[in-house]
Amino acid sequence: MIDHTLLKADATKAEIQKLVEEAKEYSFASVCVNPTWVKTAAELLKETPEVKVCTVIGFPLGATPTEVKVFEAKNAIENGATEIDMVINIGALKDKQYEIVENDIKAVVEAAKGKALTKVIIETSLLTNEEKEIACQLSVKAGADFVKTSTGFSTGGATVEDVALMRKVVGPNIGVKASGGVRSLEDAKAMIKVGANRIGASSGVAIMKGQASASSY
Repeated sequence: MIDHTLLKADATKAEIQKLVEEAKEYSFASVCVNPTWVKTAAELLKETPEVKVCTVIGFPLGATPTEVKVFEAKNAIENGATEIDMVINIGALKDKQYEIVENDIKAVVEAAKGKALTKVIIETSLLTNEEKEIACQLSVKAGADFVKTSTGFSTGGATVEDVALMRKVVGPNIGVKASGGVRSLEDAKAMIKVGANRIGASSGVAIMKGQASASSY
């Protein structure tokens, strides 16, 4: 259930290699890396297909044009990504330009269809509860596979309340990913209890060992 994550700007190849080895050791769902590391991660995991390669699109602000997000998604898939975590157009959502938000998501979903799962990051810390609900509804309408709480790079991460709200809105057939600030086994269990079926964390090893981590993502 864990996307083992390393998205910091200064990540090195050695750190990506370590991330992959840990993912293999603990049978994590995926490694989640920036697009520049997708090819490396895919190569390192080619003998371990059960660990997927996840990457981020329009990250972390969601403020790139739809065409750029589509190109990013296609490029990542060509390089070996099988899971795509895209950030919505948050400003458009705030402006109630819901068609823009839906079409932005839909374009990435279509680019990934049949090749990669699409997870939609709504950045809950920047939204009202009403906006969270609308973002989830638009994600479902656009055909996304998952909704995801956070980038881990904004003003806050996942909360139990937000995960519960998102699960209530999307129903049982869409995934909910809790990410940002899930640092311990207790955190992860709390998220899973209210409906998360994927956890995005750089603290995956600490979670598996029942320890707490100081990591922010």
